[in-house]
Amino acid sequence: MNSPTPILRVGLAGLGTVGSSVWRQVAAQADLLRQRTGVEIRIDQVSCRRAERAAEVGVPKEMVVADWRQLVANRELEVIVELIGGTTEAFDLIELSLRSGKHVITANKALLAERGAELFRTAIECQRHLLFEASVAGGIPIIRALREGLVANRILSIHGIINGTCNYILTRMQEGGLEFKDALAEAKAEGYAEADDSLDVDGHDTAHKAAVLTALAYGFWVKPAELYTEGLRRVEKQDLVYARKLGYGLKLLAIVKTDESGAVEVRVHPTLVPATNMLASVSGVFNAVLVRGDVVGDTLYYGRGAGGNPTASAVLSDLGQIASHFPQEQKARNVGHEALHSRLKTMNEIVSRYYLRLLVVDRPGVLADVARVLADHQIGISSVIQPEAQAGETTPLVLMLHDAVESNFQSAVRRIAEIGAVKAPPVHLRVEDFESV
Repeated sequence: MNSPTPILRVGLAGLGTVGSSVWRQVAAQADLLRQRTGVEIRIDQVSCRRAERAAEVGVPKEMVVADWRQLVANRELEVIVELIGGTTEAFDLIELSLRSGKHVITANKALLAERGAELFRTAIECQRHLLFEASVAGGIPIIRALREGLVANRILSIHGIINGTCNYILTRMQEGGLEFKDALAEAKAEGYAEADDSLDVDGHDTAHKAAVLTALAYGFWVKPAELYTEGLRRVEKQDLVYARKLGYGLKLLAIVKTDESGAVEVRVHPTLVPATNMLASVSGVFNAVLVRGDVVGDTLYYGRGAGGNPTASAVLSDLGQIASHFPQEQKARNVGHEALHSRLKTMNEIVSRYYLRLLVVDRPGVLADVARVLADHQIGISSVIQPEAQAGETTPLVLMLHDAVESNFQSAVRRIAEIGAVKAPPVHLRVEDFESV
């Protein structure tokens, strides 16, 4: 006689784009999930403040509650899926759920970046899972890759294109010849950017995800105020044109890497990427994460980084992980308290190559003046582009520079801006060359 199929009872908090997709896909993939996990995964209760929204999605009226606290109080639920967003109520929801003996799944990268250390301490104390595959790169299983697939590797570096809105904007600037404001307007018209675009365009969303990746790779949580974050607003079309002439593409990258001393740098900014590198070819709203391990070398993870179904796929993968061992008790896993590395580099300490664009008066000695300042700061020039101009006219002067310490470079830029022939604030971008392992 066959034993009855165990039922994993789930409470779903939030019916936005992702929550609605989770509801639909749990039903649509029920047989597949049962076959692969040996467990029936079932959403028993849904919290949603707007009853009409639940009706639109097709959630039976008797399953809907207005207050997520009713999910926490429901003793029959084993898992709560938090998809309400924000960093206040969502924190309370996760904290109370864990303390009520429930596993939690979340897509909330902003909350994890700000208060992940607290939440994982609670998860370990309560011996409950806190899973978050959907928090970084949508449907790309980068969290599981770092936690499981690469568990035998020391992570040397992570370079991620992990905001689809920004990647779409840069793609349109490069392929369509658009200026930033026009590419942003197009992204909004296509539904790829919110009316309030600051979270994406100013780099904060990418920074939240970078903080999560840092905790996974290096065992500590970066304070948001310590994570250098620069968005796209200062990027101009001409910089993409010059980058292409020099053999580079431009991407908003999350960069997380360590050096031989074990110090870790975490930064988010527009970055020149060699056209021959795989990341340079990632276009539109797609995401990609390039991870370098000391054993495996380079691995690339590519796919859709946002949207209802891709993100729901990540949520369902976390449900599947819990279901695979259910109803046996499972060991909760910590994140961000392993102290694999402890020192975060300041931005002034990082070493990078640089792209520098100046607007100068075309007269003898200008390049020599600029080169002299750079030499005074131990910075060498690797190449120069200067369009022809009539003597006395202003013209762009574009330089690619060798490796330099950030503090030295910034000091040099301030000095260069004071040269009489330089007629506009210097524009600079950092460069990643991805040396082979």
